[in-house]
Amino acid sequence: MTKQQISVGRDVKTQVELHGMLLPGTLLMIVFSIVPLFGLLIAFKNFKPAMGFAGIFTSPWNHFSNFKQIFRSSQFAAMMRNTLGINLFGTLISMTVTIAFAMLLNELRGLRFKSAVQTVTYMPHFLSWVVFGGLCINILSPDGGVVNKALLALGLADSPVLFLADPKYFWWVAIFTGLLKDIGWGAILYLAAISGIDPALYEAATIDGAGRLKKMRYITLTGMMPTVMIMLIFAVSGMLNNNFTQIYVFQNVLNMPASQVIDTYVYQIGLQQFQFGIAAAVSLTKSVFALLLMLLANYASKKLTDSTGIF
Repeated sequence: MTKQQISVGRDVKTQVELHGMLLPGTLLMIVFSIVPLFGLLIAFKNFKPAMGFAGIFTSPWNHFSNFKQIFRSSQFAAMMRNTLGINLFGTLISMTVTIAFAMLLNELRGLRFKSAVQTVTYMPHFLSWVVFGGLCINILSPDGGVVNKALLALGLADSPVLFLADPKYFWWVAIFTGLLKDIGWGAILYLAAISGIDPALYEAATIDGAGRLKKMRYITLTGMMPTVMIMLIFAVSGMLNNNFTQIYVFQNVLNMPASQVIDTYVYQIGLQQFQFGIAAAVSLTKSVFALLLMLLANYASKKLTDSTGIF
C-alpha cells in the first residue's frame, strides 16, 4: 500500500468520525427544519385538520385565498403596529443600553466586583419566561407589587397603576422586561468585541492626553462597530419576530389591543382555531419579509461601513 493510499484512508476515517459527531445535529436539522418545509404547501391549500398528514398533499388548492384573508382581517393593522412598535423601540433602547452597559463594565478595574456584576446581570437570561414573567407580574401587581408601592410612597401616583391591564403600558412592559432579562447576556458579545481592540491604541491615546470618556468614544465604541452592525442586521431581519413566550405570559384580555402580535396571532389562529392554512400563510409571509429586511440591512451596512456585513 502506497503512502498516498494510507493518507487517503486516514482522511476518510477522520471524516467519518467527524460526520458521526455531527450526525445528531444533522438529524435534528432534517427532522425539525427541512421536513416541516413541506407543510408550507397548506398556505396555498384549503387544508382541514381532519384530512390528516396526507391532506397536505391531497387537499384542494385555493391559491392565495389564505393570504387575502390575512390582509383583510380586522386584527391585521393592530397586529402589525404592535409587532413593529415593540421591536423597533425595543431594538433602539436595548441595543443602546446594552452597548453603554458593556462599555461601562469594561471600565471597571475591580475584577471581583466586575465578575459579580456580570453574574447578577446575565443570570436572568437562564430563567424561562414563565418563571421570570411570573416574577415581573408580581412586581408590577397593583395589589402589593413593589413598583406600585414605591410609586405610592414617593407620591408619583395617587392610586396603583395597572401596568398589565392598561394597553398603553404594555409596549414598555415588554421592552423593559426584555432588556432586564437579556442585558447581561447581550453585553457578553460586546465585551468580546472590546477584548479584540489593540491595547496599544489606548496607550497611544493616554500619551496624547485623552481622558477615559474620549477613549471610550473614539477607541472602544469605534472598535465595537463591526459587531454592533452585525447585531443590528440581525435585529432588523427579526423585526417581525417577537419573543412569543414573553408576550404570551404578559398577554390578557384587557391589554389585547396592544399585545396582539404576529406570533400570538399565529398561535391563536392555528392551534386554537385550527386554521392551519392561514397560520402557515402568516408564517411564510413573515419569513419572506424577514429575508428582504435582512438583505436590505446587510446592503445598507456594507454601504455605510464599506465592509461590515454578514455576507
